[in-house]
Amino acid sequence: MHLIIKEKNKVRLNKFIEWLIYMVCYTLVFMLVSKLFSSMQVDTRHFYLYSTLIVFIIYILNKTIKPILVTITIPLTGITLGLFYPFINLFIIKLADWILGPHFELDNIFIALLVAILLSIVNIILEESIKKIIKKVKKHG
Repeated sequence: MHLIIKEKNKVRLNKFIEWLIYMVCYTLVFMLVSKLFSSMQVDTRHFYLYSTLIVFIIYILNKTIKPILVTITIPLTGITLGLFYPFINLFIIKLADWILGPHFELDNIFIALLVAILLSIVNIILEESIKKIIKKVKKHG
């Protein structure tokens, strides 16, 4: 398996490696936030397993439900100049809370909004880091 894939004049990171990087980083964010705030609890008996499962469920919801929500709420997002978008992420996180039941409890809506914003920030940082890696590979290869 190659880390960097070169196709015609395009260089990209292996999709599985990219997905794995995102999953690990998002899981670390969830673990950190659940340790910092008592209003967000992940089942402590299998803390790492449920943290990873939460991130995987959010990933699936982001690929299935989120595009529909974004399309439906385009007018509202436009009126609020994009400030409504984190609330879509908040809805996805609360949906994951509902799916996992007692294994993931998110009692405070503001903490859920903070998690949604942190995940967005981590996403931006990861995308920029991956772009820098690809640019370095283009220069040397």
